[in-house]
Amino acid sequence: MQLGKFDLKIPVFLAPMAGVTDKAFRETVRSTGGRLVWTEMISDKALNYKNSRTLEMLDLAGEESPRIVQIFGSEPEIMAKAAVLAVERGAEVIDINMGCPTPKIVKNGEGAALLQNLPLAQAIAEAVVKAVEVPVTVKMRLGWTEKEIVAPELAMRLEAVGVQMVSVHGRTREQYYAGKANRELIRKVKEKVSIPVIANGDITSPEEAKKALEETGCDGVMIGRGALGNPWLIARVDSFLNNGIMVEEPTLEQKLKVAMEHFERVLKYKGERIGLNEMRKHAVWYIKSIRNAAILRDSIMQTKTPEEMKGLFQRICEENA
Repeated sequence: MQLGKFDLKIPVFLAPMAGVTDKAFRETVRSTGGRLVWTEMISDKALNYKNSRTLEMLDLAGEESPRIVQIFGSEPEIMAKAAVLAVERGAEVIDINMGCPTPKIVKNGEGAALLQNLPLAQAIAEAVVKAVEVPVTVKMRLGWTEKEIVAPELAMRLEAVGVQMVSVHGRTREQYYAGKANRELIRKVKEKVSIPVIANGDITSPEEAKKALEETGCDGVMIGRGALGNPWLIARVDSFLNNGIMVEEPTLEQKLKVAMEHFERVLKYKGERIGLNEMRKHAVWYIKSIRNAAILRDSIMQTKTPEEMKGLFQRICEENA
């Protein structure tokens, strides 16, 4: 699959996830062989105000191509300016969020709220496309409710103004993350446009990724929650879809080694206080499949220093050897 100057083969994307896909996690996914990662969603207004925390979220220094930045907002002019700023700081693809279901985003007319206003959604995309020379893509949901499935029409509107790829989470805003992703409706989006369409939702294994492609006819897949505590899943799916090779899951020792490297990156970029707090949630995800995970979760949440966290990881490895 081609996206601008990038030949992505069958793309396997790490989905943009607020509070998760920061620089430390993106580097961790790439260290395990993942090729295609996205930033967290970044506010257009905060970017225009040059908010210091927002600029940190846009730190792309040293990252491999393609550098994909997702922005969100509800005003075409401000979104266009934010896209320009992102490109100036190294973005090579701009993605527009039209799917976030979070109330604080939706109440401002952003994210999934745009599924209720297709002319505005189209105007935002058109403004961003005109403002930058890099590819512009959009991530969306199926619609607001199951009675308001708008993704096929929205995809056609977006293609008409120059959007080069759409990613579709097979749920409505009303569903949040409940139920199952509706791949039949994702297929309907694919049938309506000639630009690449990416299937998103409930992809937790290489086999499930292949099934998603078969059921939707899509050009690639996007993995979100399946990668939590499982950063190597992106590379495993990539290997399976592009080379037909099933890479075995890493051993517990390998998993904890990756977790420790991830922790070091978090400390490097966010400092000890914030870094430890952030790593607690990741650590819980990393150990979710091992025995006594519930007890270990309590121990993780009680760690007070990086040294305690590292020591706990070491103990887990020794006890499960």
